[in-house]
Amino acid sequence: MAESADTAVSGVSAGSAKTAPQNAGTGRDARPADLLPDRARPHAVRMEKAVLGAMLKEPESCIDLAVEQFNRTDVFYMPAHREIYRVILALQQSKDRAVDVLTVAQRLREEDKLEAVGGEIYLAELMDCVATTVNLESWCQTLLKYATLRRMIDVCSDGLMKCYDADADASRVVEEIESDIYNVRGEEASRSIVSITELVADQFDELMKILNGEHEVGIPTGFAPIDDCTGGLKPGEMFVLAARPSIGKTSLALNVLRNIAMNREKPRPVAFFSLEMTAEQIARRILCTESGIPESVFWNRSFQYSDLSRMTGAVDAIRKASIYIDPTGGLTIAELRAKARRLKAQKKIELIVIDYLQLMHADGRVESRQQEVAEISGGIKKLAKDLNIPILVLAQLNREIDKMTGANARPKLAHLRESGTIEQDADIVSFLHRNREESKGAQASTSVEAEWIIEKNRNGRTGNFKLLFYPARMEFLPAAPCSEEFAPQAKS
Repeated sequence: MAESADTAVSGVSAGSAKTAPQNAGTGRDARPADLLPDRARPHAVRMEKAVLGAMLKEPESCIDLAVEQFNRTDVFYMPAHREIYRVILALQQSKDRAVDVLTVAQRLREEDKLEAVGGEIYLAELMDCVATTVNLESWCQTLLKYATLRRMIDVCSDGLMKCYDADADASRVVEEIESDIYNVRGEEASRSIVSITELVADQFDELMKILNGEHEVGIPTGFAPIDDCTGGLKPGEMFVLAARPSIGKTSLALNVLRNIAMNREKPRPVAFFSLEMTAEQIARRILCTESGIPESVFWNRSFQYSDLSRMTGAVDAIRKASIYIDPTGGLTIAELRAKARRLKAQKKIELIVIDYLQLMHADGRVESRQQEVAEISGGIKKLAKDLNIPILVLAQLNREIDKMTGANARPKLAHLRESGTIEQDADIVSFLHRNREESKGAQASTSVEAEWIIEKNRNGRTGNFKLLFYPARMEFLPAAPCSEEFAPQAKS
C-alpha cells in the first residue's frame, strides 16, 4: 500500500511488508522480532503537526484542551514533535515566558535541540499548516487512539520476549502480561473529567427509577432487611463480613452467593475465592444447603433414599448456575487482580466473594503484618472500583470479643483483626454474631438465633438484624420482621 509521509499509517509502511521467516516460531533461534511483519506503527504525522500548530497559534485555549486529552509526550510518534510538545508544556507550567514560536525556539536553542527538530523554519511551518483550531479535540483523540495501539504493540512484543525466557515462572509471566494490557485499557477508561451538569439529570432519572422499583440499587443478597438497609451489594463497593472462627461467616457468604447465582428471576455469574476450603468442599456445602440435607447423614450412613430426588434436583439446579470457584491458598493481590479481570472479561461475573482477607498476601515484602493487610485491603477496594462490581470480603475478628460478656458482647469496628485500614477502605462493614455453643448437636430442623450487624455504611444506615441459623445444613435465613430494637438506625 503506497502512502505519503504525512498520512495516518495503519497498515503496511511505504514499500512492502516483510513476511515472517518460514522458521519463525518453529526453531530455537526464532526471535519475537522475526514473528512480526515489518510495518510502521500507527501514526498520523499531519495531525501531529496540526495539534502542535494549534497550540502555538492559540496557546491560551489550545494547550489546556490538548493537555486535558493527554499529557504524555509519547502520544506523538515523531521524536521532533515529542520535543516540541515537551517544551510547550514546560513553558506553560513555568509561566516565566509566553508560549509562542519564538519562546519555544529559544528554549530548544538553550537545550541545543533546535536544529534537531527542524529549526525555527519548521516551527513556523507548524503554525502555517493550521487554518482553524476548531477540530483540535478530534485530532487529539485520533493521536490518542494511535498511541494506544502503539502501546499495545509494545506490551505484546514485551510479552513475547518474556515468553521466550525458559526459566521464567509461567503463571507470573501471564499475570504480568494481563496486568500490562489492563493498564493500557484502564488509562482510556479513566482519562476524562465530566462536569456535574452532564451527570445530574441522568442521576435524577436513576433515582426516580429506583423509587418506582424500575431499577435496582445493588444486587439483592436474598436477605430483605439487609438489602433495605444497604441497598444490596453495589457496584464498586467493598462489603466486609467479619466474625470469629466457627460462627458461620463462610456459610452466610455461600448463602448470599447461592441466592444471587441461583435467583429464579435474574441469576448472575459470581466468583468465589476460597483460601481456606477446597473447591470440592465448597461445592459439597452448596449442594447440601440447596437440597436441605445435612452432609453428616452421608458420613453416618443415615441418608434416606427417599430424599434422593431432592439431591438430584439440587444437582440440576446448581449445574445451571454460573458459579466459579478458585481454591488457591495464599492468594496474592496481583493473582487476585489477574484472575478477577479474566473472569470479568470471559464470564461477565457480577460479584466476587473472598474467604478470607487475612489469608491473603501482599505482592512484595512489607515491614509488618499490619502494613501487609492494609495493602491487601486497599488492593481489594481498588479492584472493586476498576471492575465496577461489588466484592464481598470475609474477615477475621480478634480475640478481644471473646473476653466480652453480657448484652454488650457484640463485635465492634475495633475488633477487626490486624488492621484498622479495613474499616477505612470498606464501604460497608458488617459482623456476624451468635452463641456458637447453641449449635452443638442441632438437628436439621433446629435453628439458633444469630445477628447480622451493619456497623458501618458509607452511603446509608446501620442496624442489627436477626437471622436464624440451621447448623446441620449450614444455612442462614432471615428471622421474623425486625423489632424496633433491631430496626435500622439513622447514620450519625
